[in-house]
Formats: sequence, C-alpha cells, structure tokens
Amino acid sequence: MLKPRQQTPDLKINLVNGAEWELSKQQPEAFTLLIVYRGLHCPVCKTYLETLQSKLSKFQDLGVKVIAVSSDTEAKAKQTYEEWAITDVPLGYAFPIAEARKWGLFISKGIKDEPDTFIEPGLFVIRPNQELYCASLQTMPFARPGLDDVINAIKFVLDKDYPARGEA
Repeated sequence: MLKPRQQTPDLKINLVNGAEWELSKQQPEAFTLLIVYRGLHCPVCKTYLETLQSKLSKFQDLGVKVIAVSSDTEAKAKQTYEEWAITDVPLGYAFPIAEARKWGLFISKGIKDEPDTFIEPGLFVIRPNQELYCASLQTMPFARPGLDDVINAIKFVLDKDYPARGEA
C-alpha cells in the first residue's frame, strides 16, 4: 500500500492533445495533483472535472500542477475532452489497470454501459520530489473530496508547513 512520505510510482501517460506526460518530469512549485476519474461513462466524473476546470487557476496560483487520468481508450478520452467543459484540464488516457493497482486504486467490473473493467476515483497530492503527501481513494463515484476543500487544505499546508500524515 502506498503511504504518505513514500515515493510514488512514476507515471507516464499520453494526453488527448498528443503530448506525453511524465510525473517524474513535473516541476511544480508546490505539488502535483493527480486526479483519477472513472471515464466517459461517469456523469459524476463529468461534474467533478468541470468543477476542476473552473478552479484550475486557484490551483495554479498555489503552485499546483493538475492532471486528470482514466483507463479509457484514446477515442473515449478524446470524446470526453470534446463533450465535457474541460478545455484546460490536461487529460490522460489508457492508465493501465495493473499500474493503477500499484497506486492502491480500486478496480470495478463494468455493469450496464460501463467498460469491462475500469479504475475508481482517486486523488493524489504529490510533492515535487515525487513523495506522496496525501491521497483519497473511492470505491465508487461518490464521496470524493470537494475541490474547494482541497484548495483550502493546500493553502493551510503551505502556510503552516504542515507535514504529511498517515505514514506510520
């Protein structure tokens, strides 16, 4: 299990804009915020990522680089990017299920119109040295941390130099 103050696995992922994104090459001032979403089939994810779009500048002002990823195919991810109001959110696709398990993410078998298997939501706040600061993992689309709460927590952490917790 991945714990705070541990190195995270590196993550190389393709983005819908044709670029490749690599966690180890990020150089945020404060943190990288990795948001894992379920995929195009998830209306809760749509709302969450559209809210993220509206708050991107607040994260950037705090020195936080943001990325959202899923296990969706390239075609589904591009459809997501085109249909959802997330123009400025870096959007990665084809996050391998095996890699997601290394991050401690939950995997579901599809029902109804869902993919056969897909990754459940997660949120990771990662220091510039690729050390995990904190994480929130879900087993279903609900109960994600509110993005205003995440912003306020990062402000507090930066202001008080608050250490990562949960490492013991």
